[in-house]
Amino acid sequence: MSGFHIDPGEMAKFAKSFEERAQELGEALAKFRPKTDAEAIHDGFGMLTESEEVTSAYIELSGDMEKTVEGLQKHLGKIADGIKQNAKNTEAADEALSGIFKGK
Repeated sequence: MSGFHIDPGEMAKFAKSFEERAQELGEALAKFRPKTDAEAIHDGFGMLTESEEVTSAYIELSGDMEKTVEGLQKHLGKIADGIKQNAKNTEAADEALSGIFKGK
């Protein structure tokens, strides 16, 4: 049977990668918002009466996209937090086991 080892340092790096992706999504969303807010969409389509239906659809789509990306960003942050907590717990368990085997 092979041994199983969890490296808390590697877990922390893994958590950092989730944090970085969440941050990148936040930055992309910040760039997305001004280009797709209602005013920008109205400016792009103009105020023709026949364009109102299309304009409304784009505004709704933009809002849905924003909510989806925000949800993904929060989810990635929660994953990172969980991995970091697991790394801390693993490190504490390793230290406790080490103390037991050293007779402390």
